[in-house]
Amino acid sequence: MKINCIAVDDEPVALRLVTSYIQQTPFLTLTGTFTNAIEALKAVHDRPEIQLIFLDIRMADLSGVELARVIEQTGKKKSLRIIFTTAYDQYALEGFKVDALDYLLKPFSFVDFSKAATKAYDYFVMLQSSNNALNPVTPTEKAEKSYIYLKVDYQLVKVNITDILYIEGLKDYVKIFLANQDKPLLTLTSLKNLEEKLPSAAFIRIHRSFIVSKDAVKSITKNSVQIDNTTIHVTEQYKDVFTAFLKDWH
Repeated sequence: MKINCIAVDDEPVALRLVTSYIQQTPFLTLTGTFTNAIEALKAVHDRPEIQLIFLDIRMADLSGVELARVIEQTGKKKSLRIIFTTAYDQYALEGFKVDALDYLLKPFSFVDFSKAATKAYDYFVMLQSSNNALNPVTPTEKAEKSYIYLKVDYQLVKVNITDILYIEGLKDYVKIFLANQDKPLLTLTSLKNLEEKLPSAAFIRIHRSFIVSKDAVKSITKNSVQIDNTTIHVTEQYKDVFTAFLKDWH
């Protein structure tokens, strides 16, 4: 998922910093920068694709909080969210009164920015999931998805589905083993949640703790599969699914 965002700040140095952070974040797409809130408000009205605003609070003409209140009255509360940026911590309460998604106190690091951006990503994923529940995606559409985003070390990493060899569940974490990478990615999620994100046509769960890529399987027995130098055994719970896969595998 890509999130369309704009940055608004009347301080050129601060605006350049936020712009740089946005450009370094793979799931954010910068669609505009503005030095005052009035210009930003016009963009919001003219461009409905904008989803997220990194907004300075203390600005001339129209403050960030005032802009947020105007936006709130337009009925875009769910589809357009705000992350405030300011050097004045006394404005934090005002920011949350207008339901800001997060609040960054200047000067903030890329790590701080990433945490706030990730919160926005999680919000829009949840919103999309809610919309998909009303308009279900067909199995064909799900299979066509070519990548997923994973939280790794306080940032989201884009992973191509075709690069995934197999996935191992470890209680609250999972390890994702990728082609041409010595070390697996470690992400905080459950195996079940990750399984739901993957196209069922390309992956199969053969063990309580393992999901494997069908294309990555190099050899197979009645009770196990071989992927690179790793042998993964099939448990009784997944025997029927594996037997069906075994019949089609060649």
